[in-house]
Amino acid sequence: MRTVSFLVLFILCQSFAFGQKKDYRSAIISFYNLENFYDTVNNTMVNDEEFLPNGPRNYNSAIYLDKVTKLATVVSEIGVEVNKDGPAILGVAEVENDTVMNDLIHHKLLEKRGYKIVHYDSRDVRGIDVGLIYNPKYFTVLASDKLFVQLPGGSKDSYFTRDILWVKGSLDGEIIHIYVNHWPSRVGGEVRSAPARAAAAMVCKHHMDSIAKADGFQKVVIMGDLNDDPVSASVAKVLNAKAEIADVVKGGLYNPWVDLYKKGIGTLAYQDAWGLFDQIMISEAWLNKEQKGFFLFQPRIFNREYLVENKGRYKGYPMRTWDGNTYRGGYSDHFPTYLIMLKPVASGKKGF
Repeated sequence: MRTVSFLVLFILCQSFAFGQKKDYRSAIISFYNLENFYDTVNNTMVNDEEFLPNGPRNYNSAIYLDKVTKLATVVSEIGVEVNKDGPAILGVAEVENDTVMNDLIHHKLLEKRGYKIVHYDSRDVRGIDVGLIYNPKYFTVLASDKLFVQLPGGSKDSYFTRDILWVKGSLDGEIIHIYVNHWPSRVGGEVRSAPARAAAAMVCKHHMDSIAKADGFQKVVIMGDLNDDPVSASVAKVLNAKAEIADVVKGGLYNPWVDLYKKGIGTLAYQDAWGLFDQIMISEAWLNKEQKGFFLFQPRIFNREYLVENKGRYKGYPMRTWDGNTYRGGYSDHFPTYLIMLKPVASGKKGF
């Protein structure tokens, strides 16, 4: 196995109520909805006409390259207060294809990290998919697949939605399973569309349960733009993700975003109300802080001041790329989220 080098994070004993000072390696697991991250080339298989040079948005290479730079700026800064390498694992949504993902990871702000990608095309009518960006210094892909979501009749006008991306890999020698999601939107009504999101949640749950049945309970990460909040039925009932660690059973899921949501903190805003659609949930195996492997330290929302709209009708919201068909020059209409994962190491040990 290839040697992995991590930034050592020193944390005082009172942070975890340990009896003495310990040293830790860190790994950042993140998710970011990239908001309409299209290239400028016509794809006749999907509906991407509005993001073409002759489309209503007058989308062109200059706008596209500016978008790439804006997104690279954000990705380059997520989690660096803990780990200079930024995200070890970054799930993304609203990407048109592997071309835009490759343009992002090869931007000058990110190219030194050597990021790689996992991406599959789905049959979503808008032509947008989910994907995974990962740093091979931390993570090795062992297997991956796309999981089809069958939409219940009457829940949406379209027949297809985004596939769920499943990736199995090794995070510093630990096997983990990642699910990257972009569940069906609330267009057409929250109540009407709720069964569609429940169906997507059930795909994740069934797949996770099948792995547990075959191989035992695993370290699982379910991330994505769920188009539902942490207290919504798709999350709290279908996935049965718990708000309190004490309530998480063996093999169950913990949702670290419930308290933030209840305090009115979110990742996107609509009609002056905050939602927290961009969630990263983890299985029970990540929760024990006394283990030898990685455990959850803290969830965070990356909401730096420069990402916040400073004027107009969206003032205070995430600074979006578009205001209608007008290019706003922002970043995304969602804030990224991330989890800080820590792993104990022998005192003074800085790597392998």
